Amino acid sequence: MAELPTIPSYVTVHLSAPNSNAENITVRFSDYIKNVASSEIFPNWPVEALRANILAQISYTLNRVYTEYYPSRGYDFDITNDTRYDHAYTKDGEVFDTISLIVDEIFNNYIRRKGAIEPLAAKFCDGRITMCSGLLQWGTVDLANQGYTAMQILQYYYGDDIELVENAPLTDKTQSYPGVALSRGSFGDDVRTIKNELNRIRRNYPAIPNINTATSVYDGETVEAVREFQRIFNLTPDGVVGKATWYKIKQIYAAVKRLSELTSEGLTIPEVERVFRTELSLGDSGIEVEAVQYYLAFLGYFYPQLPPIPITGFYDELTRDAVFTFQNEYDLPVTGVVDLSTFYTIERVYKNAVADLPANYQSAIGEPYPGRFLVEGDRGEEVRVIQQYINRIAQSDPAVPEITVDGIFGAQTRRAVIAIQSQLGVEQNGAIGPVEWVEIITRGNNL
Repeated sequence: MAELPTIPSYVTVHLSAPNSNAENITVRFSDYIKNVASSEIFPNWPVEALRANILAQISYTLNRVYTEYYPSRGYDFDITNDTRYDHAYTKDGEVFDTISLIVDEIFNNYIRRKGAIEPLAAKFCDGRITMCSGLLQWGTVDLANQGYTAMQILQYYYGDDIELVENAPLTDKTQSYPGVALSRGSFGDDVRTIKNELNRIRRNYPAIPNINTATSVYDGETVEAVREFQRIFNLTPDGVVGKATWYKIKQIYAAVKRLSELTSEGLTIPEVERVFRTELSLGDSGIEVEAVQYYLAFLGYFYPQLPPIPITGFYDELTRDAVFTFQNEYDLPVTGVVDLSTFYTIERVYKNAVADLPANYQSAIGEPYPGRFLVEGDRGEEVRVIQQYINRIAQSDPAVPEITVDGIFGAQTRRAVIAIQSQLGVEQNGAIGPVEWVEIITRGNNL
Protein backbone atom coordinates (compact mmCIF):
# COMPACT_ATOMS: atom_id res chain seq x y z
CA MET A 1 0.00 0.00 0.00
CA ALA A 2 1.44 3.35 -1.04
CA GLU A 3 2.31 5.79 1.72
CA LEU A 4 0.26 8.95 1.89
CA PRO A 5 1.91 12.11 0.55
CA THR A 6 3.74 14.34 2.99
CA ILE A 7 4.96 17.89 2.57
CA PRO A 8 8.72 17.95 1.89
CA SER A 9 10.88 20.31 3.90
CA TYR A 10 12.84 21.29 0.79
CA VAL A 11 12.69 20.88 -2.99
CA THR A 12 15.62 20.92 -5.40
CA VAL A 13 15.02 23.10 -8.47
CA HIS A 14 16.93 22.75 -11.75
CA LEU A 15 17.27 26.24 -13.21
CA SER A 16 16.67 25.27 -16.84
CA ALA A 17 15.28 22.48 -19.01
CA PRO A 18 15.71 18.95 -17.61
CA ASN A 19 18.56 17.84 -19.86
CA SER A 20 20.51 21.13 -19.83
CA ASN A 21 23.69 21.80 -17.88
CA ALA A 22 22.42 24.23 -15.26
CA GLU A 23 22.54 24.96 -11.55
CA ASN A 24 20.46 23.07 -8.99
CA ILE A 25 19.31 24.98 -5.92
CA THR A 26 17.57 23.57 -2.85
CA VAL A 27 14.95 25.77 -1.18
CA ARG A 28 12.36 25.37 1.54
CA PHE A 29 9.10 24.04 0.06
CA SER A 30 6.96 26.97 1.23
CA ASP A 31 9.55 29.47 -0.06
CA TYR A 32 9.52 27.72 -3.44
CA ILE A 33 5.73 28.07 -3.70
CA LYS A 34 5.90 31.74 -2.66
CA ASN A 35 8.48 32.40 -5.38
CA VAL A 36 6.50 30.53 -8.05
CA ALA A 37 3.25 32.28 -7.17
CA SER A 38 4.96 35.70 -7.12
CA SER A 39 6.51 34.92 -10.53
CA GLU A 40 3.31 33.73 -12.19
CA ILE A 41 0.33 35.63 -10.76
CA PHE A 42 -0.41 39.14 -9.53
CA PRO A 43 -0.76 39.97 -5.83
CA ASN A 44 -3.69 42.35 -6.42
CA TRP A 45 -5.90 39.59 -7.84
CA PRO A 46 -8.97 38.59 -5.78
CA VAL A 47 -8.03 36.45 -2.80
CA GLU A 48 -10.02 33.43 -3.99
CA ALA A 49 -8.25 33.56 -7.35
CA LEU A 50 -4.89 33.70 -5.59
CA ARG A 51 -5.79 30.75 -3.36
CA ALA A 52 -6.97 28.67 -6.33
CA ASN A 53 -3.76 29.30 -8.28
CA ILE A 54 -1.54 28.62 -5.27
CA LEU A 55 -3.35 25.35 -4.49
CA ALA A 56 -2.83 24.28 -8.12
CA GLN A 57 0.88 25.13 -7.86
CA ILE A 58 1.22 23.25 -4.57
CA SER A 59 -0.57 20.18 -5.94
CA TYR A 60 1.46 20.09 -9.15
CA THR A 61 4.73 20.39 -7.24
CA LEU A 62 3.75 17.70 -4.75
CA ASN A 63 2.78 15.41 -7.62
CA ARG A 64 6.26 15.83 -9.10
CA VAL A 65 7.84 15.06 -5.71
CA TYR A 66 5.50 12.21 -4.74
CA THR A 67 5.82 10.38 -8.07
CA GLU A 68 9.59 11.05 -8.15
CA TYR A 69 9.03 12.22 -11.69
CA TYR A 70 12.59 13.45 -12.33
CA PRO A 71 14.63 11.18 -9.98
CA SER A 72 12.97 8.13 -11.57
CA ARG A 73 14.37 9.35 -14.89
CA GLY A 74 17.89 9.63 -13.56
CA TYR A 75 17.94 13.34 -12.64
CA ASP A 76 19.18 14.70 -9.30
CA PHE A 77 16.44 17.30 -8.78
CA ASP A 78 12.71 17.43 -8.02
CA ILE A 79 11.47 20.01 -10.51
CA THR A 80 12.67 22.52 -13.11
CA ASN A 81 11.97 26.21 -13.62
CA ASP A 82 11.33 25.77 -17.34
CA THR A 83 7.67 26.64 -17.97
CA ARG A 84 7.51 24.17 -20.85
CA TYR A 85 7.69 21.48 -18.17
CA ASP A 86 7.03 23.02 -14.76
CA HIS A 87 6.55 26.34 -12.94
CA ALA A 88 8.29 29.65 -13.36
CA TYR A 89 10.82 30.00 -10.55
CA THR A 90 13.09 33.04 -10.32
CA LYS A 91 16.29 32.66 -8.35
CA ASP A 92 16.37 35.39 -5.66
CA GLY A 93 13.02 36.61 -7.02
CA GLU A 94 10.76 39.04 -5.17
CA VAL A 95 7.99 37.58 -3.04
CA PHE A 96 4.83 39.63 -2.47
CA ASP A 97 3.46 39.95 1.07
CA THR A 98 -0.11 39.10 0.03
CA ILE A 99 1.04 35.88 -1.57
CA SER A 100 3.39 35.03 1.30
CA LEU A 101 0.57 35.22 3.85
CA ILE A 102 -1.68 32.93 1.80
CA VAL A 103 1.09 30.37 1.28
CA ASP A 104 1.86 30.33 5.02
CA GLU A 105 -1.80 29.46 5.61
CA ILE A 106 -2.29 26.75 2.96
CA PHE A 107 1.17 25.40 2.06
CA ASN A 108 0.28 21.91 3.30
CA ASN A 109 -3.10 21.71 1.59
CA TYR A 110 -3.48 20.21 -1.87
CA ILE A 111 -6.09 18.83 -4.27
CA ARG A 112 -6.47 15.29 -5.57
CA ARG A 113 -9.02 13.16 -7.40
CA LYS A 114 -11.51 11.49 -5.07
CA GLY A 115 -10.31 7.98 -4.38
CA ALA A 116 -6.76 8.81 -5.45
CA ILE A 117 -3.69 9.08 -3.22
CA GLU A 118 -1.32 11.28 -5.16
CA PRO A 119 -1.76 15.05 -5.39
CA LEU A 120 -3.31 16.19 -8.66
CA ALA A 121 -0.87 17.10 -11.44
CA ALA A 122 -2.78 20.36 -11.77
CA LYS A 123 -1.70 21.74 -15.12
CA PHE A 124 -2.36 25.40 -15.92
CA CYS A 125 -1.45 28.23 -18.25
CA ASP A 126 -1.96 31.99 -18.29
CA GLY A 127 -5.20 31.93 -20.35
CA ARG A 128 -4.23 34.92 -22.51
CA ILE A 129 -1.01 34.25 -24.39
CA THR A 130 -1.19 30.47 -23.96
CA MET A 131 -4.22 28.21 -23.66
CA CYS A 132 -4.46 24.69 -22.25
CA SER A 133 -6.91 22.08 -21.00
CA GLY A 134 -6.14 22.91 -17.35
CA LEU A 135 -6.61 26.00 -15.21
CA LEU A 136 -6.50 29.38 -16.96
CA GLN A 137 -4.86 31.83 -14.57
CA TRP A 138 -6.56 34.97 -15.87
CA GLY A 139 -9.82 33.05 -16.01
CA THR A 140 -9.63 32.53 -12.26
CA VAL A 141 -9.88 36.30 -11.82
CA ASP A 142 -13.16 36.44 -13.74
CA LEU A 143 -14.58 33.55 -11.73
CA ALA A 144 -13.50 35.05 -8.41
CA ASN A 145 -15.14 38.33 -9.38
CA GLN A 146 -18.34 36.36 -10.01
CA GLY A 147 -18.23 35.08 -6.42
CA TYR A 148 -16.61 31.67 -6.94
CA THR A 149 -14.62 30.31 -4.02
CA ALA A 150 -11.13 28.89 -4.56
CA MET A 151 -12.44 25.32 -4.48
CA GLN A 152 -15.28 26.15 -6.89
CA ILE A 153 -12.74 27.68 -9.27
CA LEU A 154 -10.61 24.53 -9.11
CA GLN A 155 -13.66 22.31 -9.69
CA TYR A 156 -14.64 24.48 -12.66
CA TYR A 157 -11.33 23.66 -14.34
CA TYR A 158 -10.50 20.20 -13.03
CA GLY A 159 -13.95 18.69 -12.48
CA ASP A 160 -16.28 18.04 -9.57
CA ASP A 161 -14.44 14.87 -8.58
CA ILE A 162 -11.56 16.69 -6.90
CA GLU A 163 -11.26 17.16 -3.17
CA LEU A 164 -9.13 19.26 -0.85
CA VAL A 165 -6.67 17.59 1.51
CA GLU A 166 -5.94 19.91 4.42
CA ASN A 167 -3.10 20.00 6.93
CA ALA A 168 -1.02 17.21 5.40
CA PRO A 169 1.88 16.13 7.65
CA LEU A 170 5.40 17.38 7.04
CA THR A 171 8.20 15.02 6.07
CA ASP A 172 10.47 16.40 8.80
CA LYS A 173 8.00 15.21 11.48
CA THR A 174 7.02 18.75 12.48
CA GLN A 175 4.04 18.48 14.79
CA SER A 176 0.93 19.09 12.68
CA TYR A 177 -1.38 22.01 13.35
CA PRO A 178 -4.11 20.72 15.71
CA GLY A 179 -6.89 22.00 13.46
CA VAL A 180 -8.19 24.53 16.00
CA ALA A 181 -6.57 27.91 16.65
CA LEU A 182 -5.02 28.40 20.08
CA SER A 183 -6.10 31.62 21.79
CA ARG A 184 -6.62 33.21 25.19
CA GLY A 185 -8.26 30.60 27.42
CA SER A 186 -7.10 27.55 25.44
CA PHE A 187 -5.34 24.84 27.43
CA GLY A 188 -3.43 21.62 26.98
CA ASP A 189 -0.19 20.16 25.74
CA ASP A 190 -0.22 22.15 22.49
CA VAL A 191 -0.30 25.38 24.52
CA ARG A 192 2.57 24.28 26.74
CA THR A 193 4.61 23.27 23.70
CA ILE A 194 4.07 26.64 21.99
CA LYS A 195 5.05 28.44 25.20
CA ASN A 196 8.29 26.47 25.48
CA GLU A 197 9.14 27.02 21.83
CA LEU A 198 8.51 30.77 22.04
CA ASN A 199 10.71 31.03 25.12
CA ARG A 200 13.48 29.21 23.26
CA ILE A 201 13.06 31.49 20.23
CA ARG A 202 13.23 34.46 22.60
CA ARG A 203 16.93 33.78 23.23
CA ASN A 204 17.59 34.76 19.62
CA TYR A 205 14.77 37.34 19.41
CA PRO A 206 14.78 39.06 22.84
CA ALA A 207 11.94 41.43 21.90
CA ILE A 208 9.58 38.50 22.52
CA PRO A 209 8.45 38.70 26.16
CA ASN A 210 9.13 35.79 28.48
CA ILE A 211 6.24 33.42 29.26
CA ASN A 212 5.57 31.42 32.42
CA THR A 213 5.67 27.84 31.13
CA ALA A 214 4.70 26.27 34.46
CA THR A 215 1.08 26.13 33.31
CA SER A 216 -0.57 24.79 30.20
CA VAL A 217 -3.09 27.64 29.90
CA TYR A 218 -3.01 30.26 27.14
CA ASP A 219 -2.91 33.41 29.27
CA GLY A 220 -2.26 37.11 28.74
CA GLU A 221 1.53 36.62 28.74
CA THR A 222 1.17 34.12 25.93
CA VAL A 223 -1.02 36.47 23.90
CA GLU A 224 1.61 39.22 24.10
CA ALA A 225 4.49 36.86 23.25
CA VAL A 226 2.60 35.54 20.23
CA ARG A 227 1.76 39.07 19.08
CA GLU A 228 5.41 40.11 19.23
CA PHE A 229 6.47 36.96 17.38
CA GLN A 230 3.88 37.73 14.71
CA ARG A 231 5.13 41.32 14.35
CA ILE A 232 8.71 40.15 13.93
CA PHE A 233 7.80 37.61 11.25
CA ASN A 234 5.24 39.72 9.35
CA LEU A 235 2.14 37.80 10.42
CA THR A 236 -1.16 39.36 11.46
CA PRO A 237 -0.48 40.38 15.12
CA ASP A 238 -3.71 39.06 16.61
CA GLY A 239 -2.15 37.03 19.44
CA VAL A 240 -3.80 33.85 18.13
CA VAL A 241 -1.85 30.77 17.04
CA GLY A 242 -3.64 29.85 13.84
CA LYS A 243 -2.19 27.61 11.17
CA ALA A 244 0.22 30.16 9.68
CA THR A 245 1.57 31.19 13.09
CA TRP A 246 1.77 27.57 14.26
CA TYR A 247 4.03 26.51 11.40
CA LYS A 248 6.10 29.71 11.52
CA ILE A 249 6.82 29.08 15.22
CA LYS A 250 7.78 25.49 14.39
CA GLN A 251 10.01 26.66 11.53
CA ILE A 252 11.83 29.31 13.56
CA TYR A 253 12.14 27.04 16.59
CA ALA A 254 13.75 24.34 14.43
CA ALA A 255 16.11 26.93 12.96
CA VAL A 256 17.32 28.27 16.30
CA LYS A 257 17.72 24.75 17.64
CA ARG A 258 19.87 23.84 14.63
CA LEU A 259 22.01 26.87 15.29
CA SER A 260 22.38 25.94 18.91
CA GLU A 261 23.61 22.47 17.96
CA LEU A 262 26.91 24.14 17.15
CA THR A 263 27.36 24.57 20.89
CA SER A 264 26.02 21.07 21.63
CA GLU A 265 22.89 22.33 23.35
CA GLY A 266 20.38 19.59 24.03
CA LEU A 267 16.68 19.63 24.74
CA THR A 268 15.75 20.71 28.24
CA ILE A 269 13.25 18.82 30.37
CA PRO A 270 10.42 21.38 29.92
CA GLU A 271 10.78 21.15 26.15
CA VAL A 272 10.07 17.44 26.07
CA GLU A 273 7.71 17.21 29.03
CA ARG A 274 4.17 16.28 28.02
CA VAL A 275 1.50 17.16 30.53
CA PHE A 276 -1.65 16.68 28.51
CA ARG A 277 -1.87 13.45 26.57
CA THR A 278 -3.09 13.33 23.00
CA GLU A 279 -5.34 10.34 23.72
CA LEU A 280 -7.49 9.33 26.68
CA SER A 281 -8.86 5.83 27.09
CA LEU A 282 -10.19 3.30 29.59
CA GLY A 283 -8.13 3.34 32.78
CA ASP A 284 -6.68 6.83 32.38
CA SER A 285 -7.14 9.43 35.08
CA GLY A 286 -6.43 13.08 35.75
CA ILE A 287 -7.53 16.60 34.98
CA GLU A 288 -7.91 15.90 31.24
CA VAL A 289 -10.39 13.11 32.00
CA GLU A 290 -12.32 15.41 34.35
CA ALA A 291 -12.57 18.03 31.62
CA VAL A 292 -14.00 15.52 29.12
CA GLN A 293 -16.42 14.19 31.73
CA TYR A 294 -17.60 17.70 32.54
CA TYR A 295 -18.33 18.50 28.91
CA LEU A 296 -20.18 15.23 28.34
CA ALA A 297 -22.11 15.47 31.63
CA PHE A 298 -23.26 18.98 30.72
CA LEU A 299 -24.27 17.93 27.21
CA GLY A 300 -26.26 15.05 28.71
CA TYR A 301 -28.80 17.59 30.01
CA PHE A 302 -29.60 18.61 26.42
CA TYR A 303 -28.94 15.43 24.43
CA PRO A 304 -30.78 12.51 26.06
CA GLN A 305 -28.94 9.99 23.91
CA LEU A 306 -25.80 10.71 25.99
CA PRO A 307 -25.78 8.55 29.14
CA PRO A 308 -25.29 10.43 32.45
CA ILE A 309 -21.79 10.19 33.88
CA PRO A 310 -20.22 11.36 37.15
CA ILE A 311 -17.17 13.63 37.15
CA THR A 312 -14.60 11.45 38.87
CA GLY A 313 -11.39 12.05 36.92
CA PHE A 314 -11.22 8.30 36.17
CA TYR A 315 -11.91 7.03 32.65
CA ASP A 316 -14.27 4.19 33.50
CA GLU A 317 -16.79 2.17 31.48
CA LEU A 318 -19.49 4.83 31.91
CA THR A 319 -17.20 7.45 30.41
CA ARG A 320 -16.22 5.15 27.57
CA ASP A 321 -19.89 4.46 26.80
CA ALA A 322 -20.62 8.19 26.70
CA VAL A 323 -17.68 8.68 24.33
CA PHE A 324 -18.95 5.80 22.15
CA THR A 325 -22.35 7.49 21.93
CA PHE A 326 -20.92 10.93 21.21
CA GLN A 327 -18.60 9.62 18.48
CA ASN A 328 -21.50 7.78 16.84
CA GLU A 329 -23.73 10.87 16.94
CA TYR A 330 -21.10 13.11 15.34
CA ASP A 331 -19.77 10.71 12.67
CA LEU A 332 -16.40 10.18 14.34
CA PRO A 333 -14.59 6.83 14.40
CA VAL A 334 -16.35 4.92 17.20
CA THR A 335 -13.32 3.87 19.24
CA GLY A 336 -14.17 4.90 22.79
CA VAL A 337 -10.85 6.74 22.79
CA VAL A 338 -10.72 10.53 23.11
CA ASP A 339 -8.16 11.62 20.55
CA LEU A 340 -7.63 15.26 19.57
CA SER A 341 -10.36 15.12 16.91
CA THR A 342 -12.92 13.78 19.39
CA PHE A 343 -11.86 16.25 22.09
CA TYR A 344 -12.11 19.28 19.83
CA THR A 345 -15.52 18.11 18.57
CA ILE A 346 -16.79 17.66 22.15
CA GLU A 347 -15.48 21.12 23.02
CA ARG A 348 -17.09 22.68 19.93
CA VAL A 349 -20.48 21.06 20.59
CA TYR A 350 -20.31 22.19 24.21
CA LYS A 351 -19.53 25.79 23.23
CA ASN A 352 -22.39 25.79 20.73
CA ALA A 353 -24.76 24.46 23.40
CA VAL A 354 -23.72 27.20 25.84
CA ALA A 355 -24.06 29.88 23.14
CA ASP A 356 -27.64 28.75 22.46
CA LEU A 357 -28.76 29.06 26.09
CA PRO A 358 -31.20 31.87 26.92
CA ALA A 359 -29.82 34.90 28.77
CA ASN A 360 -29.29 34.35 32.52
CA TYR A 361 -30.02 30.63 32.10
CA GLN A 362 -28.95 28.31 34.91
CA SER A 363 -28.86 24.59 34.23
CA ALA A 364 -29.51 21.91 36.79
CA ILE A 365 -25.80 21.83 37.55
CA GLY A 366 -25.44 25.58 37.98
CA GLU A 367 -23.90 28.27 35.80
CA PRO A 368 -22.57 26.72 32.56
CA TYR A 369 -18.82 26.79 32.04
CA PRO A 370 -18.07 29.48 29.40
CA GLY A 371 -16.14 27.06 27.20
CA ARG A 372 -12.64 28.44 27.72
CA PHE A 373 -10.22 28.97 30.59
CA LEU A 374 -10.61 32.23 32.49
CA VAL A 375 -7.18 33.71 33.21
CA GLU A 376 -5.71 36.73 34.94
CA GLY A 377 -6.53 39.87 32.96
CA ASP A 378 -9.96 38.69 31.79
CA ARG A 379 -12.97 40.92 32.38
CA GLY A 380 -16.71 40.48 32.10
CA GLU A 381 -19.85 38.90 33.49
CA GLU A 382 -18.34 35.39 33.57
CA VAL A 383 -15.60 36.65 35.92
CA ARG A 384 -18.14 38.47 38.07
CA VAL A 385 -20.26 35.30 38.41
CA ILE A 386 -17.34 33.12 39.48
CA GLN A 387 -16.14 35.78 41.93
CA GLN A 388 -19.55 35.69 43.61
CA TYR A 389 -19.33 31.93 44.00
CA ILE A 390 -15.75 32.12 45.31
CA ASN A 391 -16.92 34.54 48.00
CA ARG A 392 -19.68 32.12 49.02
CA ILE A 393 -16.97 29.49 49.57
CA ALA A 394 -14.71 31.99 51.37
CA GLN A 395 -17.39 32.69 53.98
CA SER A 396 -17.15 29.10 55.25
CA ASP A 397 -13.60 28.15 54.23
CA PRO A 398 -10.81 30.27 55.79
CA ALA A 399 -8.26 28.83 53.34
CA VAL A 400 -10.00 30.66 50.47
CA PRO A 401 -9.60 34.47 50.64
CA GLU A 402 -12.60 36.73 50.07
CA ILE A 403 -12.25 38.89 46.97
CA THR A 404 -13.74 42.00 45.38
CA VAL A 405 -16.60 41.21 42.99
CA ASP A 406 -15.79 43.59 40.13
CA GLY A 407 -15.73 41.40 37.00
CA ILE A 408 -11.93 41.83 36.75
CA PHE A 409 -9.73 38.74 37.02
CA GLY A 410 -6.85 40.24 39.01
CA ALA A 411 -4.22 39.00 41.44
CA GLN A 412 -6.83 38.64 44.24
CA THR A 413 -8.97 36.29 42.18
CA ARG A 414 -5.94 34.33 41.03
CA ARG A 415 -4.83 33.74 44.64
CA ALA A 416 -8.29 32.50 45.56
CA VAL A 417 -8.35 30.13 42.59
CA ILE A 418 -4.92 28.74 43.53
CA ALA A 419 -6.22 28.07 47.06
CA ILE A 420 -9.11 26.07 45.62
CA GLN A 421 -6.82 24.23 43.20
CA SER A 422 -4.58 23.28 46.12
CA GLN A 423 -7.56 21.67 47.82
CA LEU A 424 -8.50 19.85 44.60
CA GLY A 425 -4.97 18.54 44.08
CA VAL A 426 -4.77 19.81 40.51
CA GLU A 427 -2.22 22.02 38.75
CA GLN A 428 -2.03 25.33 40.65
CA ASN A 429 -1.97 27.67 37.66
CA GLY A 430 -4.51 30.22 38.90
CA ALA A 431 -6.72 29.71 35.85
CA ILE A 432 -10.34 28.54 35.90
CA GLY A 433 -10.97 25.59 33.62
CA PRO A 434 -13.92 23.19 33.55
CA VAL A 435 -12.75 21.29 36.64
CA GLU A 436 -12.31 24.43 38.75
CA TRP A 437 -15.51 25.93 37.38
CA VAL A 438 -17.77 23.00 38.29
CA GLU A 439 -16.11 22.67 41.72
CA ILE A 440 -16.62 26.37 42.56
CA ILE A 441 -20.21 26.42 41.30
CA THR A 442 -21.12 23.15 43.02
CA ARG A 443 -19.56 24.17 46.35
CA GLY A 444 -21.12 27.60 46.14
CA ASN A 445 -24.59 26.19 45.46
CA ASN A 446 -24.31 23.78 48.39
CA LEU A 447 -23.63 26.54 50.93
